[in-house]
Amino acid sequence: MEGPSGTSFQIAPLQNLPTCSSGPSDSTNKTEYWKTIPDLAMAAQLYRETVLDIHASGKPLHLHIDLRGSKSDQEMALIAFYKARRVEWANPVQCTLEGDPAIGEGVNRFLFSRIMEKLKNGFKLNFGNSGETKLFDGEPDHLVPSSSAFLVESDLFLMAGRMIGHCFLHGGPALTGLSPAIVHILCGGTVETAIIQINDCPDIDLREKITLLEGSAKLSADEKESLDNLCLAWDFPLMTENNRRWLFERLLCHAVIGRFMRQIKQIRKGLKETMLWPLISERPDVAPVIFPRESSAFLTPQCILERIIWPTMTDDDDDDECSVTDKSRIAGYLRRFIQNASSDELKALMKFWVGWEAPTTTLTLEVTDCSLPKSSTCFETLRLPVRYKDFTVFKEELIACLQTCDTGFGLV
Repeated sequence: MEGPSGTSFQIAPLQNLPTCSSGPSDSTNKTEYWKTIPDLAMAAQLYRETVLDIHASGKPLHLHIDLRGSKSDQEMALIAFYKARRVEWANPVQCTLEGDPAIGEGVNRFLFSRIMEKLKNGFKLNFGNSGETKLFDGEPDHLVPSSSAFLVESDLFLMAGRMIGHCFLHGGPALTGLSPAIVHILCGGTVETAIIQINDCPDIDLREKITLLEGSAKLSADEKESLDNLCLAWDFPLMTENNRRWLFERLLCHAVIGRFMRQIKQIRKGLKETMLWPLISERPDVAPVIFPRESSAFLTPQCILERIIWPTMTDDDDDDECSVTDKSRIAGYLRRFIQNASSDELKALMKFWVGWEAPTTTLTLEVTDCSLPKSSTCFETLRLPVRYKDFTVFKEELIACLQTCDTGFGLV
């Protein structure tokens, strides 16, 4: 399938895990081993493999996206797919890009990456009199569900839960950056045991009002009136010197969790439908793997460079169209690009190379006589033209190609 498309590293913990050297022996029941293995990422991986093995013979799910249609039509196709009822989400999935010759696993990666990007950053659809529909609001690592009643009534958070679970089952990207308090409730924790931070409140105006209750400073008349109005609106008692701290905690809890319980319940239902609940309930310690922090999506040059299978630097193959000198020059350009790229640029490179933002176990580089950088995402292979003689031109054209990822594989 053709298509354009010293540091530590953490990213989407479920993807492309190496073989566990301390995994279950032949006498160990693999379906139970995930319950006891200390490695959290491997526990999640083994659970995922167990579920997929059970459903391997099930009727495949077909997801079709027409790249020739408008952005809104493509997004509606995704929404319609994940709002379907009575679906066995662990069954094999077959994704097709209409209007594009690409086929295979690379297409699945591409679409799972797009699904998670839409879930996190919003749909360009006019739901609820808005030009853009975002299901989550707030700062990175403090995201909470949108307060829109329209989205709740439309079951879009149920859809979100299915998206999260489906991407998990098939090794796709995780939803990063959720508030730990929301993750705690999603995974069956109680409101009383949730640790809530003021940054978890996405509404700056509400945050400022609630913050007035911190400390013991005397409030102005306007501040007191503003706070009283909020208490009355949410059916809380007015502030007194005796209940000030208690009121701060109660208002913050309602602002972060109480207002979003319907959304949380819908997301949790979607997780249950996609077979995640046995893992969450049996291994609550795996929650950070399913819902990683934003920092876990930070990509470093070293983690990519150490996985690349570089071109063979010999002249023994008479059929090789490129000399050792040419291959060395282009490989050096790529290494230089990776070493100086930002995390976002590295994610774009990975999405172009393999179909989503996380690097696979191996990344193959080929130097060929082609016109522009191309990728075979199914085979995790990047093909770079031999013609480049200047790094600046190489970088400009590579970045231009990376920016075509969202249009599909064959559309440059």
